[in-house]
Amino acid sequence: QVHLVESGGGLVQAGGSLRLSCAASGRTFWNYVTAWFRQAPGKEREFVANIRWGGGTTSYADSVKGRFTISRDNAKNTVYLQMNSLKPEDTAVYYCASTMVQFPTKVPSDYGYWGQGTQVTVSS
Repeated sequence: QVHLVESGGGLVQAGGSLRLSCAASGRTFWNYVTAWFRQAPGKEREFVANIRWGGGTTSYADSVKGRFTISRDNAKNTVYLQMNSLKPEDTAVYYCASTMVQFPTKVPSDYGYWGQGTQVTVSS
């Protein structure tokens, strides 16, 4: 089993920054991919970024490329999402998810483990 706990959400003005954390416990993650998704009210859950624990390969949604950075600390079993130059359209609940799928999938249904989510609100 894998247990994921997100933290770091909050209210920030447009142009500001936040760093989200996803602390993982349970099985080892060497062959896992961990991702961040987000879901705004009335919208489908969408991919934000993912990272492979082994090797650190990353990928991003076009809407956040150049503003968000995903990283991991293997020793702490934690994945981070540094969010800079935030926009009101970034407002959503952000979820951390993990999968044993070997390629860095962007499809939510490929992820079997999810955290409870953390709210990010960006005011204009």
